[in-house]
Amino acid sequence: MATTLDSIASVSLTESDRDPEGFAAAIGGSFERYGFAVVADHGIPADLIARAEEKAKAFFALPEEVKRGYHIPGGGGARGYTPFGIETAKGATAYDLKEFWHVGRELPEGHPYEPMMPRNVWPDEVESFRSTFLELFAAFDRTGARILEAIARHLGLKPDFFVDTVRDGNSVLRLLHYPPVPGDGPNVRAGAHEDINTITLLLGAEEAGLQLLDRDGQWLPVTPREGELVVNVGDMLQRLTNHVLKSTSHRVVNPAPERRGVSRYSMPFFLHFRPDYLIDPLPGCNEDRTPEPPITAHDFLQQRLREIKLT
Repeated sequence: MATTLDSIASVSLTESDRDPEGFAAAIGGSFERYGFAVVADHGIPADLIARAEEKAKAFFALPEEVKRGYHIPGGGGARGYTPFGIETAKGATAYDLKEFWHVGRELPEGHPYEPMMPRNVWPDEVESFRSTFLELFAAFDRTGARILEAIARHLGLKPDFFVDTVRDGNSVLRLLHYPPVPGDGPNVRAGAHEDINTITLLLGAEEAGLQLLDRDGQWLPVTPREGELVVNVGDMLQRLTNHVLKSTSHRVVNPAPERRGVSRYSMPFFLHFRPDYLIDPLPGCNEDRTPEPPITAHDFLQQRLREIKLT
């Protein structure tokens, strides 16, 4: 599974229809080398993205006491609002300079995953908030499924390999707000970290600041064009592939001085395996490396949430 890539792949998802093997090779090679890729023509409607951005900004503009009314103490940030100054990158001492809202999967009454996937809460103050973000959640889910199909092809698996692994998965849509930072403030808005989940699909990275840590120790900027998705590998997929696909450290740094008075908004979708899926390294992946022991996706998630101080 060698790659000769010398930059993060920038690919169009429409190519997966015309040349599925070529698309899989391009995006899979980028995930092996960098853990990241940029995806255009991803199928999430631009008008939906614009509506979602408007709703997110309206929520974060609410008074602090109103927003905190949607914080769920002891909930691990799984649903609703998480205030500024709580989440901390694994191993870090300084908290991240952000506030966020989480939307999870809506499950029918009596679903077996209910004990592991809390119900959503919704703000009354922002009109159409619920319908907008459930629509966006579903759109992310569809796009993520297409990218997972390409990953399966790249790994030599059946294209539908991941369908059952993520069915009713514990995926989370996060609405993120990084408030403006004064000129003498810290340089890092979100500390270096790897994502916990299977893959992450991110909208809103056009505002400069997202960087990935290359294998030579250099921080590289991730610079999508307007409306493009940034997609990266999470720790669960890295573990499943025995580190063939890389879960790469990344961070968000402050912009140039002239942009420091500007808020940063983004919407990452953390696509997860179903809670009871056993992450057992695939046979034949990176046989020179001793695989990590099997663990369910739910147990792995809980372990990592404790490490980043959300539980």
